[in-house]
Amino acid sequence: MFSSFINGGIAVLAYASLATAISSSAGRTVNVDGTFYYVPATAVSSLGVSWNELKVATSSGDDLIPMTVMSGDFSTFDASTLNSAIANFTAEDDVFSRGFLQAVYLISTTPSELHANLTDTLSTYGNKLFMVSATSNSSVSTTDCTVAIPNGPYFVSAYTGSIYQAFRLYSDFEGAFTEGTIGAEEGNYSTLSASIPGVQSPTIGVPSRLYYTKTKSQPLAGVRVGIKDIYDVAGTKRGCGSRAYYDLYPEANKTALAVQRIIDAGGIIVGKMKTSQFANGEAATADWVDYHSPFNPRGEGYSDPSSSSSGPGAGIGAYQWLDLALGSDTGGSVRNPAQVNGCYGNRPTHDLVALTNVMPLSPLMDTAGFLTRDADIWKAAGEILYTSNLTTFTSFPKTLYTTGFPVNASTEAEGVLLDFLVKLEGFLNTTSSVLDYDTMWSTSAQANSTSAPDLSSLLALTYPTLITKQQWELLGAPFLADYAAANDGRTPFIDPVPEFRWGYGKSKNTTLEDGIQNKTIFKDWWNESVMPKNAETCSENLLLYPGTLATPNYRNVYLDPPSLPAGWGVYNIAIFAGVPDMVVPVGQAPYNSTISNHIEYLPVAVDIIAAPGCDAVIFELASQLQAAGITRAPKAGSTMYRRDVGGRLE
Repeated sequence: MFSSFINGGIAVLAYASLATAISSSAGRTVNVDGTFYYVPATAVSSLGVSWNELKVATSSGDDLIPMTVMSGDFSTFDASTLNSAIANFTAEDDVFSRGFLQAVYLISTTPSELHANLTDTLSTYGNKLFMVSATSNSSVSTTDCTVAIPNGPYFVSAYTGSIYQAFRLYSDFEGAFTEGTIGAEEGNYSTLSASIPGVQSPTIGVPSRLYYTKTKSQPLAGVRVGIKDIYDVAGTKRGCGSRAYYDLYPEANKTALAVQRIIDAGGIIVGKMKTSQFANGEAATADWVDYHSPFNPRGEGYSDPSSSSSGPGAGIGAYQWLDLALGSDTGGSVRNPAQVNGCYGNRPTHDLVALTNVMPLSPLMDTAGFLTRDADIWKAAGEILYTSNLTTFTSFPKTLYTTGFPVNASTEAEGVLLDFLVKLEGFLNTTSSVLDYDTMWSTSAQANSTSAPDLSSLLALTYPTLITKQQWELLGAPFLADYAAANDGRTPFIDPVPEFRWGYGKSKNTTLEDGIQNKTIFKDWWNESVMPKNAETCSENLLLYPGTLATPNYRNVYLDPPSLPAGWGVYNIAIFAGVPDMVVPVGQAPYNSTISNHIEYLPVAVDIIAAPGCDAVIFELASQLQAAGITRAPKAGSTMYRRDVGGRLE
């Protein structure tokens, strides 16, 4: 059925070709040209015009019409401009598609008349619903309000004229999320009540990128963010990787400060993401009992995603539609997932942001960090989260140290690592040297006074002492008591790793005071003698070490029972000294997969350590290295980079 009419100065061509909808009280799932979308129950605006003819033309239940809003100067908005806008929308946004051209609402930025050939151009798309408005107002009016709507894809009700945002639905096929979320009233969030028919994986909904414009006050506008499920998000439950914990406690009534800063900067929270239980280090698949570990998308897809920010790491590595994830790092929980899932990741200087409304592991070492594929988003997010706590600098450090680097490359991965080092030396106009911090310690006054000839003697038990004793006291004991009180004295199930660690925390083998003392001794020595601050460069030097060298860590391996996370290594420096340690992906390298029996590719990454408070130095360095082409923003999927016809990695 086809009809046309003029109403209220709006010319309408109507064709009853509408979206198929699956309704629910909280919204609808809509199929447009084979892609599923979520339509919220709450409209963002209304056309405020009569839709009587459309009511006649449509059948009951099929009332949502995909519509595109475009703005421009009608005196120059001609056929070429229209087609260019469609091409730009398609290139910039994964939510928009040509299916949304069933209706076009044009908002003129001037009071000019329509360009003469515009209506002819619209008709070339054929058998679609088009609406053209010659108005100089950048908003759509109703009888009682005027609400501005930006460019992008929407759904409009044929019965009421109400306009709804479009959320594209994606399948979480790597199991990175616990649930999708969507903004609700008064700053709260709710679980996304949508699913893709025929898909068993959790469903995540993302809004159009065209709705948002970055500003100075909102540099993260439209950036899609996943949140590790140890942070409170008002209106949702916090699970911490435990089914019993999730069931026991109610929805949060307040959003964690770290998350709220992201929201205030324009970030779009699209879901909560998996963590190993209570953020302890668990290996896939053996240690994960309450929930299944996410899948690392790199290579053939069966390497461990690492933990505890395994969901954020897997999600950023897997999904191009996800821009940023908020994780936490106590003993490597951001850095390790960032390394093996092929993305940027940072453990910041300790205490840069208050971890209120966040599950504790060890407040003496807990930090909030990001995972992302883009260095510029990484830098912008860091500036928002850590605010004025980032120390300023005027130039990059000229002293560059390495530890753990090979002298010569014996593998392709080592070649990638050394090639990056050479380029970094050229960029900084310096030459690196090896830092032998173990020898520096052995000849120090602190080593003599503590009777600890090497750092391992001093620190081997420091990390397990701090995390086990603090988490048992702050989380474990209260949780077990609360659960018992609510369940007739029963004990909740605890995964093997946290159960073993809490048992150690309750023991008398070491004391919390011992752990604090040894950590303090190392922190003072490192920050004074090895990596002091500098007025010009913030950090006197930078220290690099290999993060990962394309080594598979298969998840189909039977493991020994849990053991204490004791020992000493370069990855502990940031933990004990409270300094930034940040992961930069520098390439990929091949390996022979025993799963696929084929050559696959895994990430190569380097970690960079700076003096406390000098996080901004590394953020800026990563951004400039990416801009210079020395590093490249990884793609999501099995390979971080794809070879073009010239053989280059892109």
